[in-house]
Amino acid sequence: MAQSLNVVFCGTPYFAVPTLERLVEAGFKLPLVVTQPDRPRGRGLELIPPPVKQRAVELSLPIAQPERIKNNEEFKTQLTALKPEAIVVVGYGRVIPQWMLDIPPLGNINLHASLLPKYRGAAPIQWAIASGETFTGVTTMKIDAGLDTGDILLQKELPIAATDTAETLAPRLAVVGADLMVETLLGSQDGDIHPRPQDHSRATLAPILRKEDGLIDFSRPAAEIVNRLRGFQPWPGAYTKFRGKNLHLWKAAVSEEYVPSAELKLHGDRLLAGCGQNTALEILELQVEGKRRTFAPDFIRGYRVRPGEKLGA
Repeated sequence: MAQSLNVVFCGTPYFAVPTLERLVEAGFKLPLVVTQPDRPRGRGLELIPPPVKQRAVELSLPIAQPERIKNNEEFKTQLTALKPEAIVVVGYGRVIPQWMLDIPPLGNINLHASLLPKYRGAAPIQWAIASGETFTGVTTMKIDAGLDTGDILLQKELPIAATDTAETLAPRLAVVGADLMVETLLGSQDGDIHPRPQDHSRATLAPILRKEDGLIDFSRPAAEIVNRLRGFQPWPGAYTKFRGKNLHLWKAAVSEEYVPSAELKLHGDRLLAGCGQNTALEILELQVEGKRRTFAPDFIRGYRVRPGEKLGA
């Protein structure tokens, strides 16, 4: 029964919160929740606790926030004394050291937001959408010394809607993943789950996002630009230059019209931008640096946009 399984939980972001909640609801023993330290945020640099800590406090769970774990003897002693049968890791943001892998008999079990071996790395949701995938999913896996290379335990597939962004897809994956983690722990406890190695030849990478990933390359086809715009929400987004100022595109769609690359074209209140392979982008919602988000018709009128003006300069 879940009530007899002793589990330590390691996680940090909002994505990890549903799993923590489901473990509590399912009756697992949670002697410790491990999360990253509070970080300074905002203009006043006030220390803000990570989402997992906030929820753990509400659930009256013990919390540890070590700055480092690899060579942290105090934390090692604390964790070893708890004798967890499994350690659950969801978006913790730290490499799990070998000493930690060796503690629980059921292993360190990770919830990863892709169908491994595809999209290994820190940003699987973002890169799946940016790459134009129509479905993705979640995987529970046993952590090993590699980057998301451990044996697969269970997987669940989810569709990606044409209107999905990373912000809309992540919460759905988090909820499905939370249920999958409970199923994984119970199945592992009962011996009903048989780990299977990943096919490393099919692996793709989803590296941590960089600011420059959001810079729009208008030599790309419009569909690819739209996918990247959707995937890279809320950061780094999709941006370019307009009249020497940064211009952030919030919403766009593929148009059937032909427009020269990076050039603007007007169709009444519609704003089109030329892209690669004789494709075009219809810009729906955008934001000039220092200004509010606005819709294309208001932008056209407010800036008196001229046909043939260029983006990116």
